[in-house]
Order: sequence, then structure tokens, then C-alpha cells
Amino acid sequence: MKISVVISVYNEEKIIEDCLRSVKFADEIIFLDNSSTDETVKIAERYTSKIFKQNNDLYSIDLQKNVGFEKAKNEWILSIDADERVSSELREEIEQIPDKPLATSSQSSVDVDGYWIPRKNIIFGKWIQHTGWYPDLQLRLFRKGKGKFSDKYVHAPLKLQGEAVQLKEHIIHENYQSIEQFVQRTTVYAKSEANKKIKEGYQFSPIDAIRFPFNEFLSRFFAREGYKDGFHGFMLSMLMGFYHFLVFSFIWEKNNFKQIEEADFTYKFKDEVKSLKKDLSFWMKSKSKKTLLKKIFNKF
Repeated sequence: MKISVVISVYNEEKIIEDCLRSVKFADEIIFLDNSSTDETVKIAERYTSKIFKQNNDLYSIDLQKNVGFEKAKNEWILSIDADERVSSELREEIEQIPDKPLATSSQSSVDVDGYWIPRKNIIFGKWIQHTGWYPDLQLRLFRKGKGKFSDKYVHAPLKLQGEAVQLKEHIIHENYQSIEQFVQRTTVYAKSEANKKIKEGYQFSPIDAIRFPFNEFLSRFFAREGYKDGFHGFMLSMLMGFYHFLVFSFIWEKNNFKQIEEADFTYKFKDEVKSLKKDLSFWMKSKSKKTLLKKIFNKF
């Protein structure tokens, strides 16, 4: 299997070498530099001569990767971000894939055009195994001409024409390393999500600014067992609730800070808090049998 790695980067001099070192096994490295102003390009020159410059657009960062996909000369493309590394185990697994892979079902065999790869997210110095961050499957290895990004939104999924199967080994994602970094990125992601919702016809509701953040916390910490990640899981559940709070804050801003009648809002707020209280009570009771949480929940 001949592979072209595509990397799209902006000002990543501190981490890009680890990424490039992990993909040296590839037959080709396509490096898209989004107008970096630091030493990113100089570092990349040690690993590839195929460096292409383009303008930086935070809100089309994935869409811009299509340029690299088109420039790739090999049949298979591996798309990797600057803060990701291909583990040695994943490299070995990829190298063992046959030139003409097939997926076999109970009825027939079909050509495989893509691979889902599980990703280990290292957040604030810890591998987060719950809280909705694992296995975090990513469609990153695919046949040229079969996959591309088509939506101008941050983290929009790559669309594949064909069949995909899952690999066993991992991409290592050196994700958020500080609270400041989380807030900076979240601001970009939340603005993108707000614009998407508005484009899809969403009508602003002030209650959603309460409901969605709270439900996100419940989903992360309880339903997706964030408590098993300890205090990391609690803080990440809270921070992801904050992300959803920002989304609706930006939508409110887009609505020119629409004024809400005090009496109407107070009435709806009261009903919403009652509903959220029931949800919290349900999760506390359902998880209170867990030894780790029992004392905490009883105290609460």
C-alpha cells in the first residue's frame, strides 16, 4: 500500500517535529503551510520538499486539506493534524494492509475505500478514556478520490464514497495542554457551531442557553462515565458545558442581543430548573451504587 500523508499546519513549531517523525514511514508527505510566521516550515523542510503555502482560515481549516488530497500522488491518503502522532503499533498495522483490501460481510465482499482509526486523546496530561473522548473514531486513511471535506465548519466530518472498516491501533492526539488553549480553541469552535445552527434555521431560545450546557455536563460526566476519569473527567464535563453555553451566547449576539421579557424568562427558567433537577437526581441515584461516587452523592 503506497501512502501519501497530508498535514495542514499553522504556527506549530513546538510540536510539528514529533508529528512528522511519526509519519516518516509514508511514501510521500504533503505539507500544507497556512501562512505560518514561526519556524514551522524550516522544521518541515527536514522531512519533505513538498511544502505548499496557502492563506490561513480558522473556519475552513479542514476544508483546506482538500488541496493536499488533490496533490497526493499515491492511491492512499493518511490525513494527520500537527498535534497528532501515528503510534508505532498503528504504523505496523497500516503496513500490513494488503494492496487491495476487502471487507467481508455475511453476503459478499466489497472493496474497502477507507479506515476508521481510534484516537487516544491526551488532555491536560492524561489519557481520557471516558467523558466522550474514547474511542473517538476518526476517518483518516482513505483511497484518493474517495474522501474529502465539503462543509465550511470546524471539525466537519470527512465524507467518504465507499466502504470503511475500523483499525485496531491508535492515533495519539496531544490535545488540550492548558485551560487557556481550551478556551481559545473553544471560542473558534463555538462561533463555527453557532453559524451552522443559524444557517440550518435555528431560532434562538434563551432557555437553550441553560438546557444544553447542563445536559452536556450530565451526558459527559454521567452517561459517558466521565467520573471514571476522576477530576479530569469532572473538569472536562464542565468545560464542554461551557462550550455549549458559548454557542448559544454567540447565537444571542447574532440576534443583536435580543431582549427577553423578565417575567416570561423567569417563568420558563423556573420550569427548566425543575426539569434539570429531576435529571440530576436520576443520574445521581443511578450512579450512586458506584463505590467511587457513593459517598460524594450522599453528601451532595
